[in-house]
Formats: sequence, structure tokens, C-alpha cells
Amino acid sequence: MQPNAEHPAYLSPRERRQEIGSLAEFDRAATSGSLAGYRLQSLDLTTRTFALLATDTTDSVFLGCEMEPDAAAKVRANGALVFPPVPGLPFDPYRRTLYTPGDLFSGLLEAGYDATPDARTYRWFQETKATGEVVASMLRSIHDDAGSDALDDHLAGACVVGVLGGHSVARGSDSYAGAARLGRRLSRDGLTVATGGGPGAMEAANLGAYTAPHDDAALDEALELLSRTTHFRPSVTEWARAAVAVLRSLPDGGPSVAMPTWFYGHEPPNAFATHIAKYFVNALREEGLLARANAGVVFLPGAAGTVQEVFDAATLNYYRARGEPTPMVLVNRRHWTETLPAWPLLRTLATGQPMSAKIALVDSVDDAPEALDRLAAEDGGPDGGS
Repeated sequence: MQPNAEHPAYLSPRERRQEIGSLAEFDRAATSGSLAGYRLQSLDLTTRTFALLATDTTDSVFLGCEMEPDAAAKVRANGALVFPPVPGLPFDPYRRTLYTPGDLFSGLLEAGYDATPDARTYRWFQETKATGEVVASMLRSIHDDAGSDALDDHLAGACVVGVLGGHSVARGSDSYAGAARLGRRLSRDGLTVATGGGPGAMEAANLGAYTAPHDDAALDEALELLSRTTHFRPSVTEWARAAVAVLRSLPDGGPSVAMPTWFYGHEPPNAFATHIAKYFVNALREEGLLARANAGVVFLPGAAGTVQEVFDAATLNYYRARGEPTPMVLVNRRHWTETLPAWPLLRTLATGQPMSAKIALVDSVDDAPEALDRLAAEDGGPDGGS
């Protein structure tokens, strides 16, 4: 017999983890008379005063929940930990859902990028990081944890492929177009594309996934529009407005995920990922992306950041931190063997290890999807790669 989601006794998977992120979930849990041990996140509970007064809240945690004063006093006295809403912040530290481009770029068209929540949050981060203010540090940590929680909820059951590469890849270049084709192909193959969320190759892969439901000409038209504003310097505003123009000309795009960071706040996030987990702590974002890429990672040419990500992924595979190794595909033989020769070291590291069957070097971005498929089928024997 299937559970009835309308029945007050029914608990969703989130509720069974004792996390409450909606009033409907609150009402169902409160019906039992106990919220003991629950984590309640970013809810307006001003209309639930009676329920709060009548319900056990021992060891509950209220993150950014609005409550009437008598309800707040009661839940504290009953043993709950209450983190009240913080006025005046450019972001919600207790946010329970992933960002959308509209959230981060709100106000872009009217007042420019500097007026957006994304830019204002970066300025707040810089100011509070400089002073070392402990409450600000705590709020950043809560925000990043909430973002990871929302990301896990969103990606539950998904086959996720990471696409990583250089932020300096210019719109209008062959490399940008190739990364976009890759994102489109992977998305059409049923994979969830996840990127670092920045400009360059990352933006291109998210763009490709966004255009995946449309005919091939849609990507060509988008690339043409974007090529008129090749880089976010000198103007982030004009760079972002070009992306918004593409979104408006091509509604109802396909989903993908981005994980940018305010640590590199001078690099804006791209607008083509439909779901964005943005972090203050860069290490959480990098390791988190690799840990969630259960279908493997494609590494496009990049510089120091991409090299670091190659070996972060290699470390996870070498020590089998996620269980069996997952595929790693490096694209552009010359780049990875001559310009930045990470491939020889990666292959030497993999020798004799199960991960040796899960690494590949290919010449073209168009070869990457087949390489991913081949590596996924490998049984993790002692030899592999190419």
C-alpha cells in the first residue's frame, strides 16, 4: 500500500531525516505533538503560534524562522536552539532552496551588475572577511551547509557528470562552442551536467545543457548572440545582459547545475545553469562538485584551478573515497601532455590501481561522451587509459 502524501501522518523523505522546509511539512510533523530533534529552516511561522505553543520542541533547531515573540520564547524555554532571521543581509543564510539565475542577477537590467544580490553578497563577504567578525563567519558556514543540503535534495537519484575547465575561454571561440556542444550532448544522453558555475568553459557547458531540449540551430543562434560580448571584462553588466538576452530569446531550456563561489567573486556566475549552489568556502564547492559527479568528470583545458581539480578527483579515485573509482576524461592531448603535462603524472599515479581503468585522454571534446561511456563499462581492472 502506497503512503498517502495528503494524510497528516505521512512524512516525506526530508521529514524522515527530521528536516522541515515547508509549512505543509511543519503541519504534518506538528500533528504528532512533537517537533523534538527537528531542523526547521527559513519558515514564516507567525501563523503557527498555537501549534508551536502546544508542541514539544526539545532539541529542535530553528534556522531563520519568523515567529511571534511568545512562540519564540516558548520554544527556547522548551530546549530549542533558535537562530533568528538576520536583517540587512544581501543573502539569506538559512536559504533552503538552490539559487536561480534570477535570484543572483535580480536588478541587473535596471541598475547593472553592481546592484545585484550576487555582487552585493561578494562585497559583504570581502568586508566581513577582512574584519574576521565571528558572527559573519558563522552565517557563511550555515549558508554553505544549507546550500549543500539543498543540492543533495535536488540531485537525489540523478546521474551527474562534472564538466570543468578554464574560466578564460572566450565566447565566440572554437573552444567555447565545443564545450557547449559537450554540455548539450551529455544532457541529451540523460546526464545532469554540473559545472563550477563560472564563465568560460563552465558557462559554455551550462549553455549547452540549457539548449538541449531545442533543435541544434538554437545553440548556434545563442553562440552568435553571445559572441558579441566575449568576456566579462571590462563589463560584467554587459556580459551578463548578453546571457539574459539569450535566455529571453530561448525560454524553457534544459536543466543543469552550477557550483560557483564568492571566494572568486571577481568572476561572476553564469546565467545558464537552472540550479545554482553558490558557496563562500571554495574548498567545499570544489570537493562537493567532484563528490557528486557519480557519472564522472570531463576536464577541458584550463590552468591552475583545473589542474588542482584533476588531482582532487584523482585523490578521491586513488583512495576510493566514494567507493569504486569514477571516470575521468581529459580533453586535448597537447594541452594535458605538453602545455600542462598532468596526464603523464595522472597515468603514473594510476598504474596498478583500479582507477587506471577509469581514466582517458582524448583529442577532441566531441570524443568525450564516448570515452565516458567506455570508462563506465570498464570493470576496474589493473590496466586502462589511453
